[in-house]
Amino acid sequence: MPPRPRAPGRSLRSPEGYPAFLPDPLPPELVWTPGLLRTLSDADRALGKLAGQGGWLPNPHLLIRPFLRREAVLSSRIEGTQATLGELLAAEAGAAVDRSPADLREVANYVVALEYGIARLRELPLSLRLVRELHARLMAGVRGGQATLGEFRRSQNWIGPAGSRPEEASYVPPPPVEMLEALSSWESFLHDGTLPPLVQIALAHYQFEAIHPFLDGNGRVGRLLIVLAFVERSLLPSPLLYLSAFFEATRQEYYDRLRGVSVRGEWEEWVQYFLSGVARQAEDAVRRIERVETLLAAWRDTGSDSSGRVAALVDLLAENPFWTIRRVADRLGVVYTTAQRAVGRLEAAGILTQVGDARRDRLYCAQALLAILEEPASLTPEL
Repeated sequence: MPPRPRAPGRSLRSPEGYPAFLPDPLPPELVWTPGLLRTLSDADRALGKLAGQGGWLPNPHLLIRPFLRREAVLSSRIEGTQATLGELLAAEAGAAVDRSPADLREVANYVVALEYGIARLRELPLSLRLVRELHARLMAGVRGGQATLGEFRRSQNWIGPAGSRPEEASYVPPPPVEMLEALSSWESFLHDGTLPPLVQIALAHYQFEAIHPFLDGNGRVGRLLIVLAFVERSLLPSPLLYLSAFFEATRQEYYDRLRGVSVRGEWEEWVQYFLSGVARQAEDAVRRIERVETLLAAWRDTGSDSSGRVAALVDLLAENPFWTIRRVADRLGVVYTTAQRAVGRLEAAGILTQVGDARRDRLYCAQALLAILEEPASLTPEL
């Protein structure tokens, strides 16, 4: 084994007088160990299987919506937000949810930013401009977003316990002047096609978190950028792979691996961890999609009618397991009583269940579908 490279950067003194870390420009000199090569192969294979599955889905856009919201919930949970996927989906269906409005707003903002970014990629590549635009949407009206929306920091920040000072911090990113230089280099690396795409995305994610260019929201923006990198590089026909579930399930290792690069130059360990996450989440997505599609197909057969309204309602459930009759009527373009009959048919079949105690505009949920979406991430490799 070659000697361990030094930490990928240098310590410098901030204008305030305490040490800060400036990461070296990417890419580093990776040691392509057998374990790293094997993990890259596993990730490519799992991603290819998911891409193949996404290609034959009759309506992949139906599943993108709940999968994207699951990503929003889990990425926000890493930062301490407690809202669940069921609460987010119920709130979007118009229900009153017993959850902090601030938590729901943070998760909803993540959805807005991610959907915005996916659409924006049609006209703008991954870039510092897009990063600022994402941050502005992510932080609008939430904790930490005051007066810094879409702006790179002009003062020093640090990572540490609440109330800690820079000299007590576990990590201090580069001061503002050096930060801007590092960001420019990071942006150039995004357009370098030398490395395998998955490895490039792994390196770019570490570097963004090491630079920490915003006063708040860096973790969420960094995870948003992973999804957008998959989309921009056309690694999947539809954005169905999200890594926040893996990071949330292995949260301490996630932080340890990032720190291992900064402190000990453990690039290979970080990339291998990241690629393992890609493989596990691709496999998890394949299994989850198969179960959802099987369930939806059975429901279409169970509730099929000559008008096709029930089958159309089942498609709506793929977007969101929660619906009111009024919203079903609006989406299907039918009168209230027609929507009521379709909902009643699925309720009689045990597919829909009324939730909550509202007497008017009652809320119904496809509980079996919600259970699949809310299941924890599977970290077990396929045999």
